[in-house]
Amino acid sequence: MAQHFEVHPLNPHARLLGQAVDLIKRGGIAAVPTDSSYALVCQLDDKAAADSLRRIRGVDDKHHLTLLCRDLSELANYARVDNKQFRLLKAATPGPYTFILEASKEVPRRLSHPSRKTIGLRVPEHKALQALLELHGGPLLATTLIPRGETESISDPDDISGPLEHELAAVIDAGACHKEPTTVIDLTPMTDGGEPVVVRQGRGSVEALGL
Repeated sequence: MAQHFEVHPLNPHARLLGQAVDLIKRGGIAAVPTDSSYALVCQLDDKAAADSLRRIRGVDDKHHLTLLCRDLSELANYARVDNKQFRLLKAATPGPYTFILEASKEVPRRLSHPSRKTIGLRVPEHKALQALLELHGGPLLATTLIPRGETESISDPDDISGPLEHELAAVIDAGACHKEPTTVIDLTPMTDGGEPVVVRQGRGSVEALGL
């Protein structure tokens, strides 16, 4: 049964977030607020936790998981980023965007896309999630919280109940999030001189990035 930690979305209590971090570091899966909907997160280097994350979400290893990073310098440790890509990332972060980039050697191969060797990366702007990442001291592996068999993501922590709640170690309740998902942009074509590809139009404006 998940432990619920009710925190303020703009000024979260560090002690409560610290307790949630302890559960994550012990291999637990947590539901956390983001600048789009809620997400499931776990330790980056915990294979069993990553397998549980995929099982709870109902996806296989071809589904792009996302690394939630504190800032661009951390993101650059886990992806190969050239100057042109970096300028676009700088204009869009933090914010409701997920970027697909070539994974660096810091990303375990089992977490990157099996054929493309890519990974989704994101620098969120949600204050409670940023505080959680700071206390954790590194990126978290994440996927949008969509219950198995459903198509809609969960944006209200009150909807995290039933069997789902029993599969989680923690729920960080910072109130309802935006319902709209992140905008997903594939930056890998830029490596060969191509243009970014908008994979999914979500909350993040592509026009603001000149796309």
